[in-house]
Amino acid sequence: MRYIVLDTETTGLETAKGNRIVEIGLVEIVNRQLTGRTFHHYLNPDRDSEPGALEKHGLTTEFLADKPRFPEIANDFLEFIQDSTLIIHNAVFDIGFLDHELKLIDKPALKNHYKEVIDTLLLAREMHPGKRNTLDALCERYGVDNQHRTYHGALLDAKLLGDVYLAMTRGQEALIVDEHMVSTFDTNTHTKRDRAGLKVHYANVEELDLHQQQLSKIDKDSKGACLWSKLTI
Repeated sequence: MRYIVLDTETTGLETAKGNRIVEIGLVEIVNRQLTGRTFHHYLNPDRDSEPGALEKHGLTTEFLADKPRFPEIANDFLEFIQDSTLIIHNAVFDIGFLDHELKLIDKPALKNHYKEVIDTLLLAREMHPGKRNTLDALCERYGVDNQHRTYHGALLDAKLLGDVYLAMTRGQEALIVDEHMVSTFDTNTHTKRDRAGLKVHYANVEELDLHQQQLSKIDKDSKGACLWSKLTI
């Protein structure tokens, strides 16, 4: 299974206000292993970043002036993600901006290039209801070192998110990645489309037994705090 962890930085929060992508970072995971293969570009958005966005990513207009524009890297970007499962934290935001960039150059929406999307924000909310589920909070929760993250950076954040995702799903990926977290997005509304007809793979008896053994161990180590062991499957 090939996953691509994706993150972007932008000039602001809304495409409707003319905001653009200033950085794209991608990290490849194959068979739950980080391969070391990445894709990374800073982009010239042909506009200034809004103050709030600039404070987060620190990418000034002067720094971005000699960087390529999105149309120059679009084909390489789409080739890198082709037929993969995307892992994105707050997928609606990043996909919305990428669809906007693709529309500006008359290319098909992003959904035509990937298989599906795992939104780690939705996943984290399911696993940790009522808790902070920012990337920094998840790094702290899962012991992922983010002390070098002084600014938001697309490639750095994609690498951190890859580590967080692997930690979040270790030993229980098949159970927690369900229709609440995996989605494809409509070009305009970014709502989940019907996934009926997709083949569902169910665990066999041996796999269920191994899973139960793992839950029992977690429950014992956590002194009865394992919520998964209390679910009826």
